[in-house]
Parts: sequence; structure tokens; C-alpha cells
Amino acid sequence: MQELTRGYGLIEGPLWLPREAPVAGADADQPSGLLFSDVLGGGVFSLAADGAVKTVFEHRRGIGGMAWHQAGGIVVSGRNVSFKSFSGGATQVLLDRDEANGNVGYNDLTTDAAGRIYVGSLGASPVFADGREPASGDLYLIDLDGSSRQVAQDIQLTNGLGLSPDGRTLYHSDSRRRTVHSYAVADNGDLGAKRVFVETDAGAPDGLAVALDGSVWVALAGGGGVAGYSPGGEFLQLLKIPEPMCTSVCFGGDQLQDLYIVSGSDGAPTDDAGAVYCCRAPIRGLQVPLAQTALPGSG
Repeated sequence: MQELTRGYGLIEGPLWLPREAPVAGADADQPSGLLFSDVLGGGVFSLAADGAVKTVFEHRRGIGGMAWHQAGGIVVSGRNVSFKSFSGGATQVLLDRDEANGNVGYNDLTTDAAGRIYVGSLGASPVFADGREPASGDLYLIDLDGSSRQVAQDIQLTNGLGLSPDGRTLYHSDSRRRTVHSYAVADNGDLGAKRVFVETDAGAPDGLAVALDGSVWVALAGGGGVAGYSPGGEFLQLLKIPEPMCTSVCFGGDQLQDLYIVSGSDGAPTDDAGAVYCCRAPIRGLQVPLAQTALPGSG
């Protein structure tokens, strides 16, 4: 387990960007390598192979999930779900919060093979004091035409999302319940009944990533590592990091054979102990598909 960088409050949303642009003519300055966010300090950063860290987007706090969009930018969560272009310009909101109805923002997200976006909403912020009691959120699908709809309910604390290699099963962490659920996925993106995939004892399930063989790798917040589970839910192994607050994980590197693991400062001696780690993955990962949802004003 190699430490690549540290000095952040709460790292989330690790996203691997291959060097190849998603579409011809995309911005030549777009980053490649690992992207990650700092929920508390704000901003999105890129980590190059030589260890250099650069700021991609400044300021925005609360980003719990990110996805690469075919338009040459990333989709980010937080107070809303938005598109931010690598070439600059105004942020474009894809799905706004609805505080009057108990939706204060969004956390982790993922994309399916068609390019649709799944994202979980928050009934109360888990990190920013807003005076609200803990409350459940829901799961939304942003479709290719830009429309959105609710596809699941009653997630006490929404976190990691990922799809099986065949796209027929969606995995979803509910941290407060210490459970990763699974749903059958219909052709139109709708979901079947919520089922228990695994329940975690040593830490709450946070971000997750799915491997080529269908195994699911789950960051354990408070558990100090990433737990691997077979497609049937059997425990495989635990990959440990020094900090207890293991927040998320993604596959990257050549042939997606590296596992990037990120952390926060809870339980550490300082409030800037958030770090990025990397180890050789036990199995090749899946590349998370490009988001292909319509952007506002695109017709």
C-alpha cells in the first residue's frame, strides 16, 4: 500500500480518467489520471503519475461523487448535481436539491453503460452542521434526455454506487444501516426491489467499485480499509490503510489493475490527514462509463 498524497480534510469521489479524450475535439487541457475531491476544504484535484497534484476546479465543497461526461467535463454532486466543463464556463445544473421536501443535496453517483446517471439524495448533511436531524434520502436516475425520476426510496445515508459487469445489478451503500443493497436493473434504468447484498461489522460501507469478475470492493468508514466481496456476497479480503476513515475507492492505472483508496481525517491525529493510497488490485476493474445525459440548453 503506497501513499501518494495527503493533507486534505475529507477526500471523496475518486475517478480515473484515461488519457484518451471521451470525444474527438475535447479540450486538450483536460486532466488525466486520478481525480478526487475534498469535501471539507473544497475543490477537485488531479493526481498525475509523477505524484504532482493540480487543482482542476476550485472552491466547491461537498462533492461526494463524480463522473466523466462525454461533453468534456465532469458531473459532480453536492448541493446539486452539476456539469463542470474542463474548458471553463458556467456550471450547469442537471438536478437541483429540494429543501422544502427534505432533499438537501446529493452524495455519491455512478453511470450505466447507456450513460445515464444514478445519484443518491441526502435528507440531512452528514458533514456540515445544518440543524437538521438525520433523515433518509432517495435514489434518482438522470436519463439521457436530461429528465430525472426517483427509482428507490428510504436510504438512511446514501453512499457508494456501482453496477455489475452485465449492468443488471446496481449496488448501493447505506452507511447508517451498515448495509450494501442491490437492485435488479431494468432496460430503461428502473430498479427492482431492494435486497441485502452484504452487512458490514467493522465500519460503515462508503464508496465502492466493481471489478471485471463482478466482485465488489467497499470502503469501510471507520474500518480502516477496503473489503472485497464476491458477486454472491462472500467476504474475500480486507485491504488496510493507516487511517480509520476510509471513504472511497476506484480502479485505475494501466489495464485498471491499480486500486486507489482515499480517506478522511476522522479518528486521525490532525484534521488534514486525508490521503490517497494505491495498491495493485487483486483483480482488474471496470471502467465507469461516460455520462451521456443531455446538458441544459443542448436541445
